[in-house]
Amino acid sequence: MFSLIPKDTSFFRMFSAMSDNLIDGARALVDLFTDYRDVERKIDIIHRIERDGDELTHAILTKLNQTFITPFDREDIHQLASKLDDVLDFINAAGARIRMYRISTPPAAAAELAGIILMQSQELQKAVSLMQKNGNILVHCVEINRLENEADQVAQQAIARLFEHEKDPINLIKIKELLEFLERATDKAEDVANVLETVVLKNT
Repeated sequence: MFSLIPKDTSFFRMFSAMSDNLIDGARALVDLFTDYRDVERKIDIIHRIERDGDELTHAILTKLNQTFITPFDREDIHQLASKLDDVLDFINAAGARIRMYRISTPPAAAAELAGIILMQSQELQKAVSLMQKNGNILVHCVEINRLENEADQVAQQAIARLFEHEKDPINLIKIKELLEFLERATDKAEDVANVLETVVLKNT
């Protein structure tokens, strides 16, 4: 069990807003890959959500610089905001690769990885919501780590199939990079879980 003595509860609301925005980005990514039509508009939506995430991150860091007493360590607040933003950055980067490389047919694994990113984001949202309460954050961190391991397997198998079947070397490079950016988004979600675990250990 875990609880924090709040000094300035607005930090918790701001982190909640960040996790909500991350969910929006992950859902938009799932929508992109599960219904691969109107791609440009969907990529624009992801990019807008990513810009919103940047603004939320900036707001937390600005408040951190203006706040004398924080609800938990200043370094951990900075890390949590930065790492949450990183997940959304890689979601956006995956969408940007589709536009940049003009990928007409993404592999099925892209949708599978997007689904894992969404599940991780939902677990992060649950964990963040427990920061101000007497809740078990670690159970959500464990699930995020499990999902990251699952994403590793999905990406590795998809890249192996790509090298086995793709005859066009340029297309191989494009698809491989797309899959790697999606997999790295799951890595970044695990990084957030690691920060949350550190906060729990310091405040238990």
